[in-house]
Amino acid sequence: MNFNDIKALDEGYVLQTYARNQLAIDHGCGATLFDAEGKKYIDFTSGIGVCSLGYANEAWARAIYDQAMKVGHISNLFYTEPYAKLASRLVPAAGMAAAFFGNSGAEANEGMIKVARKYSYEKYGQGRSAIITLKNSFHGRTITTLKATGQDHYHDYFFPFTEGFRYAQANDMDSLLSQAGEDVCAVMMELIQGEGGVNPLEKEFVQSVAKLCQERDWLLLIDEVQTGVGRTGTMFAYQQFGVQPDVVSFAKGIAGGLPFGGFMTNEKCRNVLRAGDHGSTFGGNPMAAAAANVVMDTLTPAFLEEVREKGQYLRERIAALGSPYVSGIRGMGLMLGVGVQGMTHRELKDKLMERGLLCLTAGADTLRLLPPLVITRKELDQGLAIMAEIMGA
Repeated sequence: MNFNDIKALDEGYVLQTYARNQLAIDHGCGATLFDAEGKKYIDFTSGIGVCSLGYANEAWARAIYDQAMKVGHISNLFYTEPYAKLASRLVPAAGMAAAFFGNSGAEANEGMIKVARKYSYEKYGQGRSAIITLKNSFHGRTITTLKATGQDHYHDYFFPFTEGFRYAQANDMDSLLSQAGEDVCAVMMELIQGEGGVNPLEKEFVQSVAKLCQERDWLLLIDEVQTGVGRTGTMFAYQQFGVQPDVVSFAKGIAGGLPFGGFMTNEKCRNVLRAGDHGSTFGGNPMAAAAANVVMDTLTPAFLEEVREKGQYLRERIAALGSPYVSGIRGMGLMLGVGVQGMTHRELKDKLMERGLLCLTAGADTLRLLPPLVITRKELDQGLAIMAEIMGA
């Protein structure tokens, strides 16, 4: 089918909840995609940070096929090897104690919230359930994670929302302390606010929050749905901030393109959730876990160093453009935000797409870059050449 055929089916039978680009992707290889008409694009989006191994990765596809030919799904009423193997690799790599596997980032964040509230209830009783999150944050689109999100425009229409969330200004301990009280049980934050504009938190602030949580027996909940699993050049971003969370969520890149998410707890919180407290029909699905094990095979120390190097290269090359449309560059590893001026970030994204480079937007004025972690220097240079053409001085 061509683009118009696909679009007609979408408009005829699919709820119109997405502002889709006027483009139908057909296939890809590495960090290169092709649309339904055969036009080539360099991909700086990786499916919003999901396709960590790019497209048509043979080891990834073979692992999924091999597992599908054994058992595709069996439920968590039974043990299977793929999820157990994955947990035995991911948990030590994160310095945590135990994992729960689900399907998405919002689901993972809901799980973290449940851990925090049950931990506090069992230790202190009712009345200690408030969670402080940060303004400009984003934690998901369920009723609860929308309310956890620190952006007012998400707090509309779907009343009543889950109660018990307060919002502090990022990088401002006075603001956070102003929201503190005897009813607080946790602080939940992204270390780089992705949807909010690719805004990294200050290391000193993060460490101060961690210290405060330890002093008051609040749980430190780190949302690494977008930053985790190698995206910033370490397995998890918190490993570059000198803190260790009580609970950390992950999703997006963990299974390289299949639906997968989860959270991990430290030893203190290991036994908070017991049989019947939490669950997921598809969580730890054998095929998705097999795919995730291939991602883990890839994320060696040498590979993660390459991610950091490629991120630095991309940042330096964009800065070297001397573009009048760039107000600044921020981020870590291959999670970068380019501040846009002189046109809107959406206008710039569309111009780049027309010339064959796919990018994302975030916040009010940010071009967000999340290339596949396996992107080659050649593909980076092809994307940068398009940037130079559209954005150059």
